[in-house]
Formats: sequence, C-alpha cells, structure tokens
Amino acid sequence: MISRLCKTLAYAVTLLSLGSGLPSTQARVADRIGVVDAPSPSSPNSHYPGNRAPLMPSAFNKLPIGSVRPEGWVREQLRLMADGFTGHLPEISQWCKFQDSAWANPKGQGKFGWEEMPYWLKGFTDLGYVLGDQRIIGEARKWIEAILAGQREDGYFGTEENLKTPDIWPNMVVLYALRSHYEATGDPRIVPFVTRYFRWLTTVPKEKLLPGSWQQVRGGDNLDSIYWVYNRTGDDWLLDLARLNHERTADWAHGIASWHGVNIAQGFREPAQYYQQSHDLRDLRATLRDYDTVYSQYAQVPGGIYGADENARKDHYGPRQGTETCAMVEMMWSCEMLTAITGDTRWADRCEDVAFNSFPASTTPDLKGLHYLTCPNQIQLDRTNKAPMIENEGDMFSYNPFESRCCQHNVAFGWPYFAEHLWMATPGNGLAAVLYGPCSVVAKVGKDFEVNITETTDYPFGDTITFAIYTARAARFPLFLRVPGWCQRPQVAINGEQFDVATATKGWIHLDRTWKEGDRVELVLPMDIAVRVWARNQNSISVDRGPLTYSLRIGENWQRYGGTDQWPAFEVFPTTSWNFGLVVDPRKPASSITVAKRVEKLAPQPFTVENAPVSLKVEARRIRQWKQESNGLIGELQPSPVSSEELTETVTLIPMGCARLRVSAFPRISDGKDARPWK
Repeated sequence: MISRLCKTLAYAVTLLSLGSGLPSTQARVADRIGVVDAPSPSSPNSHYPGNRAPLMPSAFNKLPIGSVRPEGWVREQLRLMADGFTGHLPEISQWCKFQDSAWANPKGQGKFGWEEMPYWLKGFTDLGYVLGDQRIIGEARKWIEAILAGQREDGYFGTEENLKTPDIWPNMVVLYALRSHYEATGDPRIVPFVTRYFRWLTTVPKEKLLPGSWQQVRGGDNLDSIYWVYNRTGDDWLLDLARLNHERTADWAHGIASWHGVNIAQGFREPAQYYQQSHDLRDLRATLRDYDTVYSQYAQVPGGIYGADENARKDHYGPRQGTETCAMVEMMWSCEMLTAITGDTRWADRCEDVAFNSFPASTTPDLKGLHYLTCPNQIQLDRTNKAPMIENEGDMFSYNPFESRCCQHNVAFGWPYFAEHLWMATPGNGLAAVLYGPCSVVAKVGKDFEVNITETTDYPFGDTITFAIYTARAARFPLFLRVPGWCQRPQVAINGEQFDVATATKGWIHLDRTWKEGDRVELVLPMDIAVRVWARNQNSISVDRGPLTYSLRIGENWQRYGGTDQWPAFEVFPTTSWNFGLVVDPRKPASSITVAKRVEKLAPQPFTVENAPVSLKVEARRIRQWKQESNGLIGELQPSPVSSEELTETVTLIPMGCARLRVSAFPRISDGKDARPWK
C-alpha cells in the first residue's frame, strides 16, 4: 500500500513539474466544479483497462471500439471512406487481393506480404466497427481469421519472406487490427495469440531484434502492443521484452533518429511511451524535445504538420514543402496516444490542428482519391515532376486512387482513430471529452452505471458544444472537458446555470457531481481571430479563428486524366488569382478581418470550397511579380512586409481543410518604410 501511494504521489509530482497536476483549489468546492491541469491518477478506472503496476497510471484509458458513435460531419467522413477507395481497396490495390496475399496463406506464402495490406486492415477494421458496417466487418473478419489460422507453433505469425531477417514491422501494424477486433468482439483467441507471438519474439537473438530500417525507428508501435497485452495478462516477462524492445529501438531519447517524415511522426513518441515503465522524466522530456526540434525547424508554417516531402531536408522548410498523408495520420495517432499517457491538452490541440487543417485536403471531397503530398501553399495539383524542389520524382500532387502506395493504404485509420478518441475514460470512473465533434458515447461510469452522452456541435466551425446526459438512475462521476490552448475565455453552464471559469484557463474543466437524466452541459469556446507571424519563413502570416487556419479561396477546375469511371484520377487547376498579400495588422487582426459567412446548418461534407461553413473577409493586394514556376509550384515567399502598388481588394478566406488549392502562408503588405519590393 505504501509503495503504491509513493508511486501515485511521484506521478502527481511528475505531472506538476510538466504543467499537468492535481485539481486546483476551485475544483475542491461547489460540487467540485473547476479546472485541473490533468486528471489525478490517485483513483484508477475500474471499468476499462489501464496501465497495470509497475507501469505509470495513464491520464486516460481508451474506450472499447464502438463506445463512441460519431454523428454529423465526423460520421460523414467515415461514410465517404466506406463508399470511397478505402472501403473498396481490394478492387483497386494488388496488395489487398486475398488470393494473392501472403497474409491470407496458411504458410505465409504469396506475392504480397509486407506493410500495405496491414496498413489498410488496421484502418478498415476500425472503420467497420466504428460505423457498424456489416459488409466491412465481414470482410475484415475474413483477413483476421486467415491471420489467426496462420500462426505457427512457435508463435510467429505473418509472411515467410518477413521471417528471414526477421522484419516484424508489418506485424506491428497487424496487431492494431487484432486489438480492435478484440475490443469489439471479446474474441477469446486474440490475447493468447498475441501472447504466443511475443513469447516467440523473446527467442529472437538480441542482435536480430529490430535490426534496422522501418522496424527499428518505429519500435514504439511494438512497445504499445506489448503494454496492451501486459495490461490484460499481467505477465511480468512482457515488461522484460518491453525493456529490450526499447533498447533495440532507434535512439529517439537523444535526438532525431530519422529525418524521414513518417518515421518522425511515429518515432518521436517512443521515449514517452517507455516513460510509463521507466518512470524517468528524461524519457518524457525527450519526446517533448524531439517534437520541438522538428517543429521549430520544419513546421514554421500553418497546418499543424512539418514539411517532409519524403525527408525533412535542410533549407526546404517553406510552405510549399509537402507532407505525406501517412505522416499526417501517424502524427494524429501519436498525439492521441500522448494525450492518453500525459493528460496534456496540447497533444489534443495538435491532433485537431492536423485533422482539421491539413488532413482533409489529402483526399478528394468524396474520398475516392488521394495524393501523396499536401502543402500549406499549393496552387496546382498536376502530374508534372517537381523534383528536386519536391524530393521524389514523378506525380506527387494529383488525386489518384491507384497511386501513392503507402498512403493509399495507411490513410485508412486516420478518421476512424480520430472518432474513437473523441471520448476517453478517466481515473475515478469518469469520462473526458478529449477531441470535439458531433457524436454520442455510451460508457460505464461511477460505481457501475451506464451513461449515454450526446454531443451536439458544429465544432470546429462553431464555438458551442452541448452535452446531454441520459442515465437510467442518478450517478456521480467526473466529467472532463478540454479547454483548447487557443481559447482565452471558455464558458460552461449546467442546466442553464453559468459557472465561472478563470480567464485564460488552460487544461480541463472538471465537473464532478451527481448527474441525472436530462442534465445538460453547454460549453462555449469563443473563437477569436488571430494572426501568426512565421519569422523563420520570411515573416509570412497566417490567419486563425479558433482551431481553424484560413486559406485563400481559389476557384478549382477539376480535370480527369485517368483512372476508371468509378475511380477517376484528377488534376486540379486554379481559375482565380492567388498571388495576394494581406493588408492586416498582426497586433490587431480583428480590426481588419471580419467573419463573413456562417451557415445555419453544416453540409454533410463541409470540407469543400462550396460548403465552407465559415469564411473571412480581409483586405489584400496583388503581388504581380509573385508567379507560378514552370513546374507548377507556387513561387517561393519573399521577406515581409512587402510593398505593392496594386489597388486594395477584399478577398475571401476559407478554412484550410476546405481548400485543395491553397495559399495559407501569406506575404504581409505594408506602405511603411520597412516594406520591400517583390523581386
């Protein structure tokens, strides 16, 4: 008991030292309504598996898949996925054809057996269970049954080819699909299957465990599944394996182990994952340091993600550098995981930044095509080669359901994982609204009550979120509502009664009370207009309103060039001018930018130019000398402020996620003496 208390106190001190801690004084009075930096781990959740000792208690526990039912625009992304290329990838991708796949062969033999099908199955399985789509569930189950049937007596599963090294990277991805299947069905075969596999892994000679390439830099994915099965079995030898896995993973604790864009998105979190076992603050700080190192150099642009058009490269960090779709979905997942481990709201903010501003433009609005790279400034999506300014040769920008081999498959888990993490379980048998979007959640709370909470909102386009509580009998449990870092004046009311929340509150609004049928909580997150100045990128500016960054509205001309009638490939060309600088005062942006359009009802798919729910009006001037390059790339930015003798016009900005053609990092126009002509 004393040892356990010491660990709890040590964890609390850890959180405090990182800006996350125990409830503030406000939270101790008036039915415990106030603000906390993070939930206290002192009382674990008895309904949903969390970290077993000696692992650190986590701030949040994942709810089983299916607990969260997305609605509104979130559900529409998933429905479009089901009808789009993700839901029909075996018709499109040679790597997902059952008859040719080594993953479907009892002896692991076949043409294709590396990461592609596992990438797809990881998201496809979750898509089926989150939507409740029986067609998708049935097809995913066919693959899962084949994988289960192919496990060897020694515990290894997977393809014969991958066993030679061995290369266990694809297996790490498959384990996520098996975990989701277990959450949804309780299939009693899964935990023993995974346990036998990890037993086999202990027999692999140390020098052959994670020997290099993707598996070494992405070893954190394996670590996550080791902890997952340990938390369900309590087998101590799994912690020994976890320690070895950490030692054999690329050394992210002492710097950036790989500058490959997707490796960064997956690898930087590994020290914080291992911190759960090591209890060493240096591990947690290593992840924070890695994030800051990458973002301070290559993410000095809007959109929430860094430029790495394959690798993050010296002197290639402007807003026309692209990011792989793979890196976006992996960064979202890393942020979701780190939110659960630490309770730090910054990770949820960062997840939303990528999800709302960069990720939607990686696919066509109907989710029937995707491209490899998405950039903050990207004015033409054509097939022409843009190397060496873009690292890879060939077509990186056009939308084609048959191309972008890794992203074509890995994109599948982006929206399903986002939907699953809208809500999480908390210590003290409570619930937390972690990410915001229209949905409902059914979960156990308190002593053993089931509660249904519906979340009605237009967020991220609107500022009001309403939670309606449905419970068969009164139940006391804590409810945590995230205060985004950009919000200065959050407001909360329970059944119409307003409660004071400190100005510039950061962290979680903590509502610990006895809830009854029909209770309603209204959270308002006022969305102010703000302008960011990107000093590292020529003092360019971007415009934000709440969680959304805004991009110039550019007319789009979609031209089909290939594919099939069902799965067409498109190039997109601009039909309106794009070379504008903004006439704004970064210190007083609201004086020169106005909210111009708010629709009464969101379109099912709001992430399009036509359906943009909110737009901004801002004064601007053309910069005639700012031109498109011969390869279709937008011209590089030049230092702001910039002079322009053109007439001032009013232009329209729309959310970045609505804009496939986009200018989101703008030159700033000035008539002052410091303004420079565009060369």
